[in-house]
Amino acid sequence: MAAAAKQAQQLARQLFKLSVVDNVVSTDRVAGVLAYVEKHSPANAVLVLKAYHRLIAVELAKSEARVEHAGAVAPAALAAIAAAMTKKYSRPITTTARAHPGLFAGLRVRVGDDVYESSVSGQLAALALSV
Repeated sequence: MAAAAKQAQQLARQLFKLSVVDNVVSTDRVAGVLAYVEKHSPANAVLVLKAYHRLIAVELAKSEARVEHAGAVAPAALAAIAAAMTKKYSRPITTTARAHPGLFAGLRVRVGDDVYESSVSGQLAALALSV
């Protein structure tokens, strides 16, 4: 079973490489990959598709800044965050805002695995760890 999983991972990585053009996931390429998998049904197709989905999801998360906030956030602030993150990561970054009741004030921005926090609750947590 381990060999089958390894082969599925390798095929998923190859399909993923075909889906990315200039460091951006291409919807046309993804559609082509899915059509190929449907038509040719590789061994362990479910494992391949699960691994492929995970790789695509991780790559898409790198192009989205999820902004968590305590109060209202102005559209201009979201645009400024998108512009700053686009410059920092050298790729187009979009923003999505979501209220987070656990924050006292401020923002938490996540781009892929990176987290930027400027909230009172984050600062209090950092103080608690340093004491």
